[in-house]
Amino acid sequence: MREAQRAALLFWYRANRRDLPWRRTRDPYAIWLSEAMLQQTRVETVIPYWERFLERFPDVAALAAAEQDDVLRLWAGLGYYSRARNLHRAARDVVEHHGGELPRDVKQLRELPGVGRYTAGAVASIAFDQPEPIVDGNVIRVLSRLRGIRDDVGTPETLARIWEEAGALALGEAPGDLNQALMELGATVCVPRAPRCADCPVARDCDARRAGDADQLPVKAPRGKPRRVEGVVVWVVRRGKVLAVRRPERGLLGGLWDLPGGDLGDAEKPADGVARALSDRVGLAPTALEKVGAVEHVFTHRALRLHVFSGSAGPGRVRRDGYDVHRWVGFDGFEDLPHGTVTGKALDLLRETGLCSS
Repeated sequence: MREAQRAALLFWYRANRRDLPWRRTRDPYAIWLSEAMLQQTRVETVIPYWERFLERFPDVAALAAAEQDDVLRLWAGLGYYSRARNLHRAARDVVEHHGGELPRDVKQLRELPGVGRYTAGAVASIAFDQPEPIVDGNVIRVLSRLRGIRDDVGTPETLARIWEEAGALALGEAPGDLNQALMELGATVCVPRAPRCADCPVARDCDARRAGDADQLPVKAPRGKPRRVEGVVVWVVRRGKVLAVRRPERGLLGGLWDLPGGDLGDAEKPADGVARALSDRVGLAPTALEKVGAVEHVFTHRALRLHVFSGSAGPGRVRRDGYDVHRWVGFDGFEDLPHGTVTGKALDLLRETGLCSS
């Protein structure tokens, strides 16, 4: 039965696959880049980033030689910035220890920074035709329904079973196409709600279709809502320059540039918390503080309301707490620094007031 399912999946994939740019290449570097970008990110969002990234860094050596700020600048807006930092570190590792060529072996691939089981399996199977499985959200959904797996897919035991099922399917011809067939099926046919079972190449073997509970699979434990938090940032000006601070590499928005500020305490009002946050984080007591407005941004576990202020720096030296580096830049210079989406929203708000421009 498994061989018949492999054949049906491969035939369907080759006739129906979307024309995605990374499917037109066998370059392991380009495939690795696409898989790194596609984690937690929609295909439509990734395509222009992938194309720009390859134009700027066409091979592993070019990426390895780049400055981290340049890498983060091109990545800005994709989120999960640790992916970009790990990609950069891994490129240097490939140049230093593998002669600039991505290793074919899954074990060696997994030794690269940021390359986990999924990415290693994707690169090995798609770029090198190795019979290695991959499991992402789409594959979990397809195999849960096809095999009738009704246990919580968030548990190690259930996930191990899904990896085992994916591994069995990967054995055979064209493992890369087979893996992509499973992902493509989950993305376009075996979708979370109202799956299009009539268009599925393995529908007659699907346990969930027979049982009539495809909409209920996969089983997942309830996920909590993002925690509401409030914070402040300040457009701090001194002698025609604005203060920019860089976050440490570890943590939220690691390695990106930001306006100085911080989280507000419970029940703390923005007007009260802004001076405290600046004193705590950069050792300054700005004058003429004025609120410009607020922006909203949702991270995976945090729903942030960010209050944006402007003010003059006042006397004193910057003393950083929780930032790696600071820099006084021209009013337009902030745009050239790699920064996250939420900082971009704050800059847009400042630009509307005329503050964020020379």
